[in-house]
Amino acid sequence: MHIEPGVVDGAKMVFGYGTALAAAGYSVKLIVDDLRHHNPVSFVARTVLAIVGVFIFFELMPHFAVGVSEVHFILGTTLFLLLGAGPAAIGLGGSLLLQGMFFAPSDMPMYFVNVTTLLVPLFAVDALARRVIPQDRAYVDLAYEDVFKLSVVYQGGVVTWVAFWAIYGQGVGAENMTSVLTFGAAYMLVVIVEPIADLAVLAGAKALRGSGTKGLLTNRLYHAA
Repeated sequence: MHIEPGVVDGAKMVFGYGTALAAAGYSVKLIVDDLRHHNPVSFVARTVLAIVGVFIFFELMPHFAVGVSEVHFILGTTLFLLLGAGPAAIGLGGSLLLQGMFFAPSDMPMYFVNVTTLLVPLFAVDALARRVIPQDRAYVDLAYEDVFKLSVVYQGGVVTWVAFWAIYGQGVGAENMTSVLTFGAAYMLVVIVEPIADLAVLAGAKALRGSGTKGLLTNRLYHAA
């Protein structure tokens, strides 16, 4: 998703800077946590994979302008399950930055707003996974119900943040609210696709268990916490 320039501007953008700074701070915590369970080489490898993956999601996979923003297949829970929260956070923020710098410079004024919208739902997924996924269950053994919950939290979080920024920046006029509702309805359709994609990817990862992918995927994918 990309909230278009002008939706939030002027003095109101200060709040966007603050939320992005808070998101960056929490990302550092996730990175530190990740490095307690993985070596630095694994962390770097997974981070590169996350950046490349997000770039593909943004630039190469289908995306459509709908209402106040764009609908993308970001597959945030897929990144989380395969690579871990820390690398996924860098992948989302880093790829969004690269895209803005080299492919869509007009989006750069909204970088802080957009990065908040992508990262805070990821943090919610990480918190939910810690709460609802048993500590003795590897991610490759998750059921549809598990990944559906995670997907709803991530995609619902994105929709919530887009709606917040639109209303915060442009108010509750009829035209703006129609754009928000149109975007939300379209974006939540991703929830139908993402859990299926997650299960397919997890099934593939399960089949590759012990095939030399250690270090390229998060330890939690194959092992209990």
